[in-house]
Amino acid sequence: MKHWDLFLAPYKQAVAELKIKLKGMRGQFDLDSTHSPIEFVTGRVKPILSILDKANQKGIPLENLEEEMQDIAGMRIMCQFVDDIHVVVALLRNRNDFEIVEERDYISHKKTSGYRSYHVVIRYPVQTIRGEKKILAEIQIRTLAMNFWATIEHTLNYKYKGIFPSDIKMRLQRAAEAAFRLDEEMSLIRGEIQEAQAFFTRNKELKQQGKN
Repeated sequence: MKHWDLFLAPYKQAVAELKIKLKGMRGQFDLDSTHSPIEFVTGRVKPILSILDKANQKGIPLENLEEEMQDIAGMRIMCQFVDDIHVVVALLRNRNDFEIVEERDYISHKKTSGYRSYHVVIRYPVQTIRGEKKILAEIQIRTLAMNFWATIEHTLNYKYKGIFPSDIKMRLQRAAEAAFRLDEEMSLIRGEIQEAQAFFTRNKELKQQGKN
């Protein structure tokens, strides 16, 4: 267990630091009183059993985990609108505190399962007592609707081990298309939604000022 604690320590540090940095991006939009393309940010380090299971499935030797497994450290950025995803990706490309090593667009090119998301794999420098250590981390950017579908599909995947009954597979594909249509419809009334949200925020701030 001590070996795993030492191995995962820089990944845990990276997730903690990236949470602060990515949430800070949202905070800057709030300070500017402009629409934030980031709704919220989450992050996790993959559990040991999940690492071993994936390594076994992908044929990755344990000594090659650092180089070949890209999502031991995983971040997720949620957006309200599909267009926000592209804004977030552009913001990530402009940062100089990590290096982007790969991008995978599963929105323009969805998976056969119906999965949609945008993945950015980065090489992130972690400062340790033994010096700098660069690790791979994956950032997934998706809408709330995409995330709802992906969360359900991920849960079912554990039950069926990736081999879905035909009726479940068909319903998941239908649900994926329904989620995407929801995103499209929301994009059409984006202006109205943002105006209403801004109005709500202003009223909330005025009420708070009145109490003070």
